[in-house]
Amino acid sequence: MNVLNFVQAFFSDSSHWHGYDGIPTRLVEHLQYSLEALVLAAAIGLPVGLVTGHYGRGGTTLALIATAGRALPTFGLLVLVVTWLGFGLGPVMIPLVVLAVPPILVTTYEAIRSVDPSPVDAARGMGMPESRILFQVELPVALPLVLSGLRSAAIQIVSTATIAAYVSLGGLGRYIIDGLYQKDYEKVVGGATLVAGMALATLLLFWAVSRTAVSPGVRRSN
Repeated sequence: MNVLNFVQAFFSDSSHWHGYDGIPTRLVEHLQYSLEALVLAAAIGLPVGLVTGHYGRGGTTLALIATAGRALPTFGLLVLVVTWLGFGLGPVMIPLVVLAVPPILVTTYEAIRSVDPSPVDAARGMGMPESRILFQVELPVALPLVLSGLRSAAIQIVSTATIAAYVSLGGLGRYIIDGLYQKDYEKVVGGATLVAGMALATLLLFWAVSRTAVSPGVRRSN
C-alpha cells in the first residue's frame, strides 16, 4: 500500500472516530498540550522581548539564549526531565516551552527594535510614559513581526507535542508511537497526517489573527 491508501484506510475506519483513542479525543488532547505550552512560552518570551527591545539592551544575551534553546535536543531534554521529575504533563511542558521561547523572545526583541525611532522620540517629547510608548506606539507597528514569532513557536509546538506519547500521555503522537510498536503503519501515517493538518490549521489561524489584529496601514507598510 502507498501513503494515500494508508491515509484513506485510516480515516475511513469508523473505529478511529470513537472512544478514548478516537481522533476527536486525540485532537483535543494535542490541542490542550500545545495551547498550554504556547501560553507558558508567550508568558516568558513576550514580556522579556518587549522590555529589552524597548530599552535596547540585552540583545547579545538574548541571542545566546536563543542559540542555546535551539541547540537543545527536545527528546533528549524530555528523557532527562522525566528521569528527574517522573512521568506527567509537567515534564512534557518543559521541553516544549524551551523549544518555543527562543523564537518568541528574539522575534519580539527585533520587532520592537525595528520600529522607526521618529514617532518614539516624538512621543517622549510629548511626555508620554515609557509604558504607553511601548504599548501604544511601538507594539502596534511591531505586531506583524511579534505574531510571526508566536506563529513559528506554535507550529514547532504542534509538530513536537507528539513527544507526549513517549511518556504515556495522549495526543496525536499516540497514533505514531502505538502504530510503530504494533507495526500498524496505517495508524502511523494517519497520525502524521493529522499532525501535519494541525500545523497547517495553525498557519491559517495566525493568518486570520494577523488580518484582524494588525491595522491596514501597518499591513501595507510591511
